[in-house]
Amino acid sequence: MSRRSGQSGYIEVRGKYYVVRFWQDVPGREERMHASEKVCPISGPGRLTKPERERKAREIIAASGADTPEHLAKAEGVSLGVTFREQAAWWIEHVQQRKRKPIAPATVEWWQGALDIWILPNLGDVPLSSVGNLALKGLVERMVKGGLSPKTVNTYSQVVKSVVASAVNEEGEQIFPRKWNHEFVDMPVVDKSKQNTPHFTSEVITGILASSKGYKQMFCALLGGTGLRAGEALGLEVDKHISDDFRTLYVRQKVRRGKLEDFLKTEGGRRDVDICPALAEMLKKYVGKRTSGYLFNNKNGNSFSQTNLLRRGLHPALKKLGQPKAGFHAFRRFRTTWLRKNRTPEDLIRFWLGHADESVTDGYSKLREDVEYRREVADKIGLGFEISPQTPDVVPNVPSLELAVVQQNAA
Repeated sequence: MSRRSGQSGYIEVRGKYYVVRFWQDVPGREERMHASEKVCPISGPGRLTKPERERKAREIIAASGADTPEHLAKAEGVSLGVTFREQAAWWIEHVQQRKRKPIAPATVEWWQGALDIWILPNLGDVPLSSVGNLALKGLVERMVKGGLSPKTVNTYSQVVKSVVASAVNEEGEQIFPRKWNHEFVDMPVVDKSKQNTPHFTSEVITGILASSKGYKQMFCALLGGTGLRAGEALGLEVDKHISDDFRTLYVRQKVRRGKLEDFLKTEGGRRDVDICPALAEMLKKYVGKRTSGYLFNNKNGNSFSQTNLLRRGLHPALKKLGQPKAGFHAFRRFRTTWLRKNRTPEDLIRFWLGHADESVTDGYSKLREDVEYRREVADKIGLGFEISPQTPDVVPNVPSLELAVVQQNAA
């Protein structure tokens, strides 16, 4: 089906009226059909002059949408017979392979889970052309009845919108453009004040470290004192990502589900994070004589599992302190709060945390390139919690073949 050009229509007399005839595309058919609409009476009240009839004819054609790219695209799409399921499969593959902003594997897995569990069972066999506000409304109703939170419902709905928007023609234009109406869809409102975002206080982190030892203690101290994501901390390697004076960490990779990935969560994830002298000294003792391998490794030299660190380290420590369960992200929230309490420049906070710039002005600021200044700020603000001097020395968990060498050198 070729691209249609604009049309003025043909005005003729039919009975007592002037009518305009014009072509209109029909979904699923190559041939067009004639359509006609009344323009005005040929005499009496409401009669229009020839220029007025021509102007109104153009308005009628425009109002019908017969000449719009959207109308043609819909007709093209229906003839293709693409279902939502087929387009979703193409979209998932595309977001991973595209050169511009490819999606992280973790995000793809999360989206695929949303498709498999909720979206495809309800919309999978529906023609893509028919997935609009009404179809989304039905899906939202089912998700709300299924007990999903407003935040989750909104996020899953965005997956639906992205799949529909991913269908484009040879010119890169959306085949099924949509004006999504959240009022009609009855999209639940996310009340951010009710969202549960666990975070730690200085006293809680001090207690966690006092009741922990070894790699568990070092891991929690590092998260609390840097704001690193857990996967980023697990991806640190001794010979690649720690400065010689132990004052700066170079975040370049992460470990997710036991696998090493150089795909960080955001574009700003690749960064250098400066730490204060107290934490640097603790880190130096933990590394000891090691010269390679993961900073946090098991006896086989592999990175620790986040799940095991939670179950064997953080959760038992919180239970001992009488605190509710929380994940490692609570350390990140603490660090952000501590940085702001100490009036750390906002663009430096975003740099250390791996967040993207928010304005053009952020791109002009060169604080992130001033290593000396960054370290001065890190020294000034400190940790925000205590590392107890009574805490036993931290011992690195290294492969068994290296352990004897480390202990011998330490002696």
